[in-house]
Amino acid sequence: MPFTGLDAWLSGRAFSGVVLIRRDAETLFSGAYGLASRRWPVPVTLTTRFDTASATKLFTSVAALQLVDDGTLDLDAPLTDVIDLAGTTITDTVTLRHVLTHTSGIADDADEEAGESYAALWVDRPCYAVLETRDFLPGFAHKPPLFAPGAGCRYNNAGFVLAGLAIEAVTGVSYRDRVRSAVFGAAGMHSSGFFDKRDATPDVAEGWDLVDGAWRQNIFSYPPIGSPDGGAHVTAADLVAFAQAVRAGRLLSPERTELFLTPHALHHERDDYQVWYGFGLVFVIGSADGVVRNFFKEGTNAGASAIVRHYPAERVDVVVLSNSEDGAWEPSREIDRRLSG
Repeated sequence: MPFTGLDAWLSGRAFSGVVLIRRDAETLFSGAYGLASRRWPVPVTLTTRFDTASATKLFTSVAALQLVDDGTLDLDAPLTDVIDLAGTTITDTVTLRHVLTHTSGIADDADEEAGESYAALWVDRPCYAVLETRDFLPGFAHKPPLFAPGAGCRYNNAGFVLAGLAIEAVTGVSYRDRVRSAVFGAAGMHSSGFFDKRDATPDVAEGWDLVDGAWRQNIFSYPPIGSPDGGAHVTAADLVAFAQAVRAGRLLSPERTELFLTPHALHHERDDYQVWYGFGLVFVIGSADGVVRNFFKEGTNAGASAIVRHYPAERVDVVVLSNSEDGAWEPSREIDRRLSG
């Protein structure tokens, strides 16, 4: 049993968060550790909701592909057909397919692959002034593009903002309302939502990081409520429910389900494996045999880290959620070592 002793391993570390491992409907391991708030000694439980940071992009992608399914959006039509981007550097060659697969080439608000800090965006601009999807546009829409659409693959937050704007344009409702009903509701994610950090919402973990020897909350590190590129709050059980629902074809048509679960663009290559981007998911593929070892989506921000990963050969889903920026990674690597060893 690869998870024997995992509870003791996790308990022996300064991990604050939840770990959930399932094979189909069977729970192989679950555990809650640390504090949901550093200000008050509130323990994390299995039902605590955590900020998923960029793992939210999975929900945005599914919400957009649902609209492709019903003919409301076109994957390969210019986004400018549905979004007013006049006066920006985003041209009519950028499509929904490009932004959902990180191949658009548009400039990002913070180029994380170049080492830019997302939290640094809010030093001179109040994060609490960025509440609606369109509020994010000034952060990237006037920057020069990095490459022509389809000519490269580079991780990009801003593209998912555009996807969110497209969702709002064709549905007439806010991005958050659409995801709550069409994704969370359809997947049975009954505890998930977009919770404002300024509100006293029960069972929502606060984000904290150890900075210069003291615990610092993340309330000024990014906007207070989630957006298409990050910030939805979920329980570990809800995130597994989403992963299983999308693979089972309960959220998308067979054609779009296959598309969502298919690698699209090579991002980088190591000695024995390749990393490909899909429509939100990241695929780890063996270089020698071309077999998908696992696919996942991770998210990180100040006071938040999350990963949901599926191992096809083992039929295992792994979720690690933490209310610190670095919290999810060591447990995730240990579980991967146990499953892959």
